[in-house]
Amino acid sequence: MYKTIVVHVDGSPQQDSRMAAAARLAREHGAHLVGSAATGISWTDYLLLTGSMAAPVPPADFDGLRETAALHLRAFTDRAAKLGVASVETRLIEDTADGALLLQARYADLVVLSRDVDPEPGIPPRVRRLPEHVALRGPRPVLVVPPAYADAPIAATVVAGWDGSTQALRALAAALPLLARADGVRLVLVNPDRLSDAHGEQPGADMALYLARHGVKVDVVLERTHATAGDALMALARTAGAGLIVAGAYGHSRYREWVLGGVTRELLERAPVPLLLAH
Repeated sequence: MYKTIVVHVDGSPQQDSRMAAAARLAREHGAHLVGSAATGISWTDYLLLTGSMAAPVPPADFDGLRETAALHLRAFTDRAAKLGVASVETRLIEDTADGALLLQARYADLVVLSRDVDPEPGIPPRVRRLPEHVALRGPRPVLVVPPAYADAPIAATVVAGWDGSTQALRALAAALPLLARADGVRLVLVNPDRLSDAHGEQPGADMALYLARHGVKVDVVLERTHATAGDALMALARTAGAGLIVAGAYGHSRYREWVLGGVTRELLERAPVPLLLAH
């Protein structure tokens, strides 16, 4: 079970949906929920901006950033109580959002973020593509919540992608606490004949058996299609009424994924339900 869940706290409009998802999981798993807020400025940035390695007191602007983050954390605590979370903690980190989340992920089972949205003017580039950054560099799985999520069951039915890759294997292993509680899991292999070296004589059979031994109610779905793998997974999720998609992040290089397109990119941009990623 997930016993420590970290959720990104920034006061943005997307925070409500990811809070709803994180709170639901915390209630279901009896987990401790950690709200992580960052000032947005690392100490390295501070030293560069002040031009002094011995600047003793941050200027007023830095105090304002800290106060804003603290305000967001107080709102997080109030919201978590209203959502029925029994065990809650807040952490204010003197760092950028990505650095803060990578630190907190070391001591958690799951990190809950929102899908990227078009950045407002003035947002530092490194804050963008936050799910990608934390999934790639962090030690824990990331749950990416779409803006439209509204406290629906997350793991009643799950669509999980399986292509034989290490990334997909890690995602399935990381999702086991959810898969074992699901009413049904569709283990989806998209055009498995193209990846024959990654599967045995019966594509998906070995992984299905592995999951079944963990108590997962799993069905293997062999999807042969001209659509992309990402589109196929999302279409199956809609058809099945799934509340979660599980996928490995970046089986190909990030350059290929972001410049030429790929499964991870499609899912991060358009997944209609929460998306669990691991690299």
